[in-house]
Amino acid sequence: MNIKEIHTQEKPVSAISLFKSDQGNATAIQILKGEKLKEHITKIPALLVCIDGEVIFENEKGVKETLRSGDYVNIEPMVTHWVEGIELSQLVLIK
Repeated sequence: MNIKEIHTQEKPVSAISLFKSDQGNATAIQILKGEKLKEHITKIPALLVCIDGEVIFENEKGVKETLRSGDYVNIEPMVTHWVEGIELSQLVLIK
């Protein structure tokens, strides 16, 4: 299996569950070039890993990180954040 084959190119932002357990889960996210994962919050800490492509992660505290293949960012709970696709991008969200 390959993470690039999970999503279709039709949706601007696609999220598909990769793994679920009692202790956490992992979600595959695809963001098309020029599209945005809109502002939202998480109730628990999370880790966003860029597998392929390039995105910009931002939050309401002024954090702005460019993520490329292999880069990651810790996401604080209860802080509004969003992600913009600079290129077609594949990410994994772990929480």
